[in-house]
Amino acid sequence: MTPLPETVLAAIRDHAKAVYPRECCGVVIVVRGKPVYVPCANLADSPGQHFVLAPADYVAAEDRGEVVRIVHSHPDISAQPSEADKVSCEKTGIPWLIINWPTGAIVEFAPSGYKAPLIGRTWSHAVLDCYNLVRDYYAEVLGITLIDFQRQEQWWLKGDNLYETGYKVAGFVAVDELAEHDGLLMQIGSPVINHAAIYVGNNQIIQHCAGRLSSRDVYGDGWQRATRKIVRHQSLC
Repeated sequence: MTPLPETVLAAIRDHAKAVYPRECCGVVIVVRGKPVYVPCANLADSPGQHFVLAPADYVAAEDRGEVVRIVHSHPDISAQPSEADKVSCEKTGIPWLIINWPTGAIVEFAPSGYKAPLIGRTWSHAVLDCYNLVRDYYAEVLGITLIDFQRQEQWWLKGDNLYETGYKVAGFVAVDELAEHDGLLMQIGSPVINHAAIYVGNNQIIQHCAGRLSSRDVYGDGWQRATRKIVRHQSLC
């Protein structure tokens, strides 16, 4: 990666300071051969949510020049990338820069082929959550690519019913008998289905519950009572 000039780093520090204790986010673009930092709005609606760079701001920056860095801050914690940062960097395909505030320490990293493990990954809404685990399992174990869905944090409490409306769109059908690789759609403390797990045989499931590491668990009575639908990908029928 080409080092960024101090003027750009100073602009990033100024932004991090201005919005602290919230996370700042933005992009570095190249305009007439020179890097320029462009602050963007962070649409995350809770302190624990991974930053959400405003799509309109990203498009506007892209219209001005090529994006060469994604930038965000880590208020009061190390600038080292989290697991969610590494996964998101891979998706963007361009280098990232993280700044700690208030120390001003900076860490830069680039896509390197990183994949989060299926078991033991950390939780981050819409980056490493229960549906991302389903997508990664189907891709890594079965070679099946599932579409992603845009989703707001706690969508199940805000009028959305994504699993009910989306499982057919994603290529699944409801079935009565449980088999290996089937999806289990569950309703947990919610007015609608809001959690998905994967049955891996021998009365075992893998799942990623909010705020926990992804895990392999016994498909016991509690999880069975929470299950509302068994779904199977059409290619496995």
